[in-house]
Amino acid sequence: MKVIFSKPLFAYIMGLLILVFVSGAVLSLLTNEYIILGSILTVEYIILLLIMLHVYDKYMKPIKKASKTIDELVKGNYRARIHHTSSGSVAELSNKINILARNLSEFSIQEQVQEKQLSTVIDNTQSGLVLLDEKGYIHLVNRKFISMFGGTPQNYNGFLYYEVLDNEKIHQTVQKTFLYEENIKESFTQVIEADKKYIEIVGAPILNERNMLKGAVLVLYDITHLKKLELMRKDFVANVSHELKTPITSIKGFAETLLDGPMNDRETLENFLTIINDESTRLQGLIEDLLTLSRLEKDEFMLVRTSLNMGKLVDEVLPIINQSAKQKGITLTSEVGDNITIQADKERVKQVMINLLANALSYTSNDGEVRLKVTDTEDVVHIQVSDTGIGISQEAIPRVFERFYRVDKARSRNTGGTGLGLAIVKHIVEVHEGKIKVDSELNNGSTFHVYLPK
Repeated sequence: MKVIFSKPLFAYIMGLLILVFVSGAVLSLLTNEYIILGSILTVEYIILLLIMLHVYDKYMKPIKKASKTIDELVKGNYRARIHHTSSGSVAELSNKINILARNLSEFSIQEQVQEKQLSTVIDNTQSGLVLLDEKGYIHLVNRKFISMFGGTPQNYNGFLYYEVLDNEKIHQTVQKTFLYEENIKESFTQVIEADKKYIEIVGAPILNERNMLKGAVLVLYDITHLKKLELMRKDFVANVSHELKTPITSIKGFAETLLDGPMNDRETLENFLTIINDESTRLQGLIEDLLTLSRLEKDEFMLVRTSLNMGKLVDEVLPIINQSAKQKGITLTSEVGDNITIQADKERVKQVMINLLANALSYTSNDGEVRLKVTDTEDVVHIQVSDTGIGISQEAIPRVFERFYRVDKARSRNTGGTGLGLAIVKHIVEVHEGKIKVDSELNNGSTFHVYLPK
């Protein structure tokens, strides 16, 4: 049938002409009237030609167009359509082919949209994804995976997993996933750009409707932040226990000593009670600092912002610090720009200044100098506290804002410091959406810079 509909119109015309010649040769045996015979053959040819043209135009030509349209659809050209005026079954066939083409076109568009959406989701997920087939070849890696392991998708796609991934834990996860056909979870460490990352990997098998293994998906989670939080929590508990233990031990020891007899010795009694009072004060300060940090870290913590005049605020802070400075013979100076105002929490900004000045006094030797300077730009207020103290080594600078970290532990303890002052300062600055940094050299003093947005 296909051969019939694929022949050009000229071939059918020539076929009719041959048929007329054959019929004329047969009729010439029955009559000698060639004029009549010629007329009959001419009429026969015209009639057959008209019938053939009608059949060709109504049936053969639409079917030929339908065949070409289907060929285009098979090739993936879903925009192909049949445009032919016809009726009956041929018209119904043409309409159905056009409907099929429209449905395929819509399905193709939906598939492309879904593919883009899925690709966007996979690329923007915060976990690394790897798709493997049943032979272990990699078919897909997402953006997060590339950021974790480097390279480009071309370095992974089409390769066996063990050729391009040299981590033994990944190999074991893939092998166990294929072997047991169930979810497998492992964890390992990976050095990425000189940083140690903690990664958890989950392998999930891909099964078809007959429960036959068709591949696997590897999901890699960066749990470095969680690991660091866990380590911080452990360190915090250990540090709090240690910091609380020292004053409690002193209070308990001196109280027991007093109960054993020296209460009648006025001088010893006053000395011991002074020590107990100092340790109680230190214990109270530690607990208050811990509560302050706890409040600052709560999600529901809210600042009470008001319009602050920095000059007036400095005038309130200096008398609090002056007494300590005079006792150590330290020169305390201040410099505040004219009419500097800021929308901020007064008590919190005041606490920032007090903590920074107290910290500077703690680490500055007698007859040293501590300076407070407040300036502003169009957008920020710059609070600067500098001293001529012992300074901070370069390796210690990144840790000075950690809880309980002390540059000089003995000096800080002797001055009653809790080790939480700078941690509190950092949190207050951050909740104000500001920045804090420190410039320092060992034995050459330190300068703390606080930038608060107006």
